[in-house]
Amino acid sequence: MYHSSTQRKHWTFCSGQELERCREEANRNFHSKAAATGKVQQNDLRLLKPHEELAICKHYEKRLLDFCSVFKPAMPRSVVGTASMYFKRFYLNNSVMEYHPRIIMLTCAFLACKVDEFNVSSAQFVGNLRESPAGQEKALEQILEYELLLIQQLNFHLIVHNPYRPFEGFLIDLKTRYPVLENPEVLRKTADDFLSRVALTDAYLLFSPSQIALAAILSSGSRAGINMESYLSESLQLKEDRTTLAKLLDGMKFFRFLLLRCKGNAGITYSSLALF
Repeated sequence: MYHSSTQRKHWTFCSGQELERCREEANRNFHSKAAATGKVQQNDLRLLKPHEELAICKHYEKRLLDFCSVFKPAMPRSVVGTASMYFKRFYLNNSVMEYHPRIIMLTCAFLACKVDEFNVSSAQFVGNLRESPAGQEKALEQILEYELLLIQQLNFHLIVHNPYRPFEGFLIDLKTRYPVLENPEVLRKTADDFLSRVALTDAYLLFSPSQIALAAILSSGSRAGINMESYLSESLQLKEDRTTLAKLLDGMKFFRFLLLRCKGNAGITYSSLALF
């Protein structure tokens, strides 16, 4: 269960500013480590700034999702979500200047296959790389070399709760307890798109899986012109719980902010959230 999980206790953060502090600290730590070698100065222009590291991470997160989407045999969404979460967690406390994100990306996917019991051999896994047999063999060596490091940096917290199961639960709830909506399946495609876009943001580090799943349902309903207010107030019994309802609506605003930030709006920081 999520509420008693290591994900909730150790990897769900209170604010975006907290994530920024983690990344800034990881960046400073590598700057200090590099300066200690005597080869560069702390302010050397060759050393990346936190926002530059984050941009590189986002690029490789997209590559990770692209790799998983064309993987043969087809990779379950839960495995993809777990791999993505591993990658996000790793670079909260580590620098891309120390660990190349391509090999970490592949190691995250490889480990996620094991943890989520998606049975593919190591040869099958690297066979999905568009490289020569020698290149695939080298990639496998690197993956196996970095696997234990990844597990250690994740603090051995390997179980990830994804929003896909709660999403299916909400669809079933809509079908059984919300007759106002004749065919809840009309929400699926747009909601799936929402979940795919949100996977590239910090949402998985800030919200519970059920919150993300409900946001996908509400976003899909909004885009289809379907008013879901009665579902929130009656079916989810939030009519009298104004505080929870207000928090939920504020959360929707935050999701819009995260998606805008992910589109490459580098000027949008967590401190500018009040504008949305």
